[in-house]
Amino acid sequence: MSQSNVQKYLKNYGSTKEAAIPILQAIQNDYGYLPLDVLSKVCEESEITKSHLFGVATFYSQFKLTPKGKNAIKVCKGTACHVKGADITIVALKDQLSINMDQTTEDGEFSMETVACLGCCSLAPVVMINEDVYGSLSSSKVRSMLKKYGKE
Repeated sequence: MSQSNVQKYLKNYGSTKEAAIPILQAIQNDYGYLPLDVLSKVCEESEITKSHLFGVATFYSQFKLTPKGKNAIKVCKGTACHVKGADITIVALKDQLSINMDQTTEDGEFSMETVACLGCCSLAPVVMINEDVYGSLSSSKVRSMLKKYGKE
């Protein structure tokens, strides 16, 4: 972690609690997630308390406290996907990857999260891996989908 990065965040956005969201957005933009050491340093160098900064970071789902995998999996939990079997898709993904939602595989290849809607309701249930959309998924389709990303 660079001391100059923390100073840059505070200079650009301020050092009061009102600056928490833009500071968190900048950190996540730079690192891909919110490293705990960077958050602690922000609190040491500003008027923002740890409880406030971590409260904001954990309240908003856009913020991630763990690094995302090389292949970010988003599972739609919208109404159409839910009705068409999103839960079965989630179980298949968990079984194949040996992780739960909001986790990253040990090798850093995959991370998985649910989202409210991917806007592809006619393809339900839908999963997005990076920028690729997969629809009408079944357990066997999940296995073949993951093979495209090197998961055997």
